[in-house]
Amino acid sequence: MPDTRVSPRERLVLTAIIELYIATGEPVASQTVARYFSNQEGLSSATIRNVMATLGETGLLEQPHTSAGRVPTAAAFRYYVEQITQPGRMAAGAQATSMGAATPGSSPLSDALREQIEESFSGVTSSNDYLERTSHVLALLSSGLGVALASSTAGQVLEHIHFSRLSTGRVLAVLVTQAGAVQDRVLALDRELSHIELETAARYLNENFRGWPIERIRAEVARRVELEQAAYRQMLASVEELCRMGALQGGEASPALYVDGMANLIAAEVDRERLRQMLLALEAKQRLVELLTAYVDGRQQEVRVVVGLGQEGLDEASQAMQDLVLIGAPARLGDSNLGTVAVIAPTRIQYQEMIQAVRYIARLSERLLEVPAD
Repeated sequence: MPDTRVSPRERLVLTAIIELYIATGEPVASQTVARYFSNQEGLSSATIRNVMATLGETGLLEQPHTSAGRVPTAAAFRYYVEQITQPGRMAAGAQATSMGAATPGSSPLSDALREQIEESFSGVTSSNDYLERTSHVLALLSSGLGVALASSTAGQVLEHIHFSRLSTGRVLAVLVTQAGAVQDRVLALDRELSHIELETAARYLNENFRGWPIERIRAEVARRVELEQAAYRQMLASVEELCRMGALQGGEASPALYVDGMANLIAAEVDRERLRQMLLALEAKQRLVELLTAYVDGRQQEVRVVVGLGQEGLDEASQAMQDLVLIGAPARLGDSNLGTVAVIAPTRIQYQEMIQAVRYIARLSERLLEVPAD
C-alpha cells in the first residue's frame, strides 16, 4: 500500500486530478490542473508538475503513456474515498475552497435523484421484486453493474413444515415455502423428542408463522420462549430446539442474484482487451456472490466502498478487477438481513452520488416491504 501521507497542497492537486479524470476519462496534464485552480498564486504549471512527480513517487499517480498526462491509481481512489466518507479528516477543506478547488465533502442525495429512485420503485411489494428492481436502478444510476444478492433465506416464506422421527436423536424436517420449494433436512438433536412433541411443534409453527419470512421465525421463536407462561415453556423449547438444529435454515441452493448493466461496462471502456478480462472476472455468478459476501457484512449499517477488488479481495481474483470499485450495503427488513445491494463499476465513477444512492436504496427496503405484526 503506497504511503498516503500527503501534504495539503498535494491533497488539493490529487483531488483535482481525480475529479478531472472522473469527468473526462483522459490522462490529466499539469496545465489542465492549473486551469482547474484558475491559476491561483503558488499553483503554476511548474509547481503542479513538481507535486504530480511527488504523487507519482508515492504510488498515487501513474503515467499510462509517454504523454505528460497522469491518471490516479487504485490507491489514489481509495484515499479519495476516505476523504469524502470521513469529513472529519478533511482538515484542509477550508483551504481547498479558498484556493478555488472543490472540497470533496459528503453531500446529501439531491431531490431530483431521490424522486427518480422513489418513482423507479413504484409498485414494489415483495423482496424479490425489490432486489430485482434494485439491480436495474443501480445500473441506470451508475452506468455500471447493478447487483443485488438475496440472503440465504431472504424471500423464503413458510407455507408448511412437518417433522418425522427417524431414529433415536434423528428427525426429518420437511419445509415447504410459499414459492413452492420443498426442502428436507435430517436433524441430529441434543435431546430426544416424542412424536407428540414433534406434532405439537409443527402445528405451532404452521398455525402461528405461516406467511412469515423463515429467518424472522427463528428470532421470534427465541423471543417467545422468554415471554410465554411456564405452561407453554416445554412446548416452545421443543420448537426452539428444532429450529436451532437447522429445521429452518432453508436449502443449500445458491441465493438469488440479480445483475443488470453489463452493457454499461462495454459502452464505457475504451481498452477492449482490459474490458474482456474484466468481464471474464465478473461473468461467473459465483464470483459476484463471493465478492459481495466477502466485502459487505449484513450486520453493518453503512455503505462499504472497496477500490481495486483484485487487491483486497479473494485469492484468485483477476488482476483486471484492480480497475473496479464496489459500493455496497446490506438491505434489511426488521431484524432480518434481506440481502446486499451494490454497484460494481470502473474506478472512474461519481463516488459521492453513488454512495448516497446505494445508502438510500438499501434503506428503502424497510419502507417498501411490510413486516408481519407480532
